[in-house]
Amino acid sequence: MRRRGTRTTAAGAGIAAALLRVAGCGGNGGEPAGGGGGTPEEDVPHGYVAGAEETAEPQHRLVLADGETGEVRVLDLITEEVTGLAGPGPIERAVGDGRFAYLTTGDGAVRVVDGGTWTTDHGDHAHYYRAEIGAVGEVTRDAPAVGTHADTSRVAVTFADGTVRLLDREALEAGEVAGAGTLTGAAVAVPYAGHVLVAASDGDAVEARSPDGGDRVTIDAPCPEPRGAAVTRHGVVFGCADGALLVTEDGEGAFGGEKIPYPDGVAADERAVEFSLRPGSGTLAAPAGERGVWTLDASAGAWTLVETGPVVAADAVGDGRTLLALTPDGVLRAYDIGSGEETARTQLGTGAADIELDTSRAYVNDPAAGAVYEIDYNDDLRLARTFDLDIAPTHMVETGR
Repeated sequence: MRRRGTRTTAAGAGIAAALLRVAGCGGNGGEPAGGGGGTPEEDVPHGYVAGAEETAEPQHRLVLADGETGEVRVLDLITEEVTGLAGPGPIERAVGDGRFAYLTTGDGAVRVVDGGTWTTDHGDHAHYYRAEIGAVGEVTRDAPAVGTHADTSRVAVTFADGTVRLLDREALEAGEVAGAGTLTGAAVAVPYAGHVLVAASDGDAVEARSPDGGDRVTIDAPCPEPRGAAVTRHGVVFGCADGALLVTEDGEGAFGGEKIPYPDGVAADERAVEFSLRPGSGTLAAPAGERGVWTLDASAGAWTLVETGPVVAADAVGDGRTLLALTPDGVLRAYDIGSGEETARTQLGTGAADIELDTSRAYVNDPAAGAVYEIDYNDDLRLARTFDLDIAPTHMVETGR
């Protein structure tokens, strides 16, 4: 089934209209909305977010960017509407944090796009929101950006000279880019547990730093030649020359590190350096050179190599059993992680480029066809919908998760 969403146009340049601050379950710090009379419980419903629509289920959207033109389209997977944002210049990579997309431009800046949908997880329950889509702003420096990671408090943009620009995520939610500090000496930087985990650019140490850089705690395990990182439900995984380093925090401010070494005989070009996972899960996937795909079970501390051959993209469903791999011939394949056997496949376009996962669907972008494919990975990789676009969707992130 091919679907073409109804296209609407949104202003793409500059800062979007003021958007929304995610409040806690008690409202805006326990204060009534608008400062009116009555108790906070009366004025601010549980889970209230000013200006947003709360819904009964997740509101998934895809932020899609044309690598050559910089044009952005936001595809609402519920309504099938497409919102267009103008964009100057090429885009080289894209990452997301569940609400915002961070698009690294050809000149090394990072553009921030608000996808307008998100989930607030309170452990025993969750709130789902939808709001307006908009361009927030841009982060620039003389050196090019090489990585972006975020949590609910701050965003860390790492540049090639080792500088990390920290952004206030609450300000992003209000529609502006605001600095929240600067760190130095980083190859990789990941906000986590009120700190920023920094893998050093000139050694093998990983530190938990306070956002102002004043306090530093060195993790008790090294990470030589750090490349790549991902946040799992068990902690933060860093890719190292000799395996992975899992950094955890005990809830009281104490950080620790667990080394997960590679099996014997892993060549340098087979290292895991680009991790993918379904948000909230503990199983990661990473290409292993020409051999196949690594999966890493962060809970068990174990690597598994699935010999798929070369892949364009790979991701782990998060059930601990299923790996999805997109091969250069445009075939999306499912593998059993334990046995390494292929369990399903579906032929997509040969220009298919990447995989995004949520709890029931996979999305694959195809720049050559100007399309996005929706796959039901619980039903033998059934092609559920195809969305046609008026751009080449080179890069893709999902929001609302």
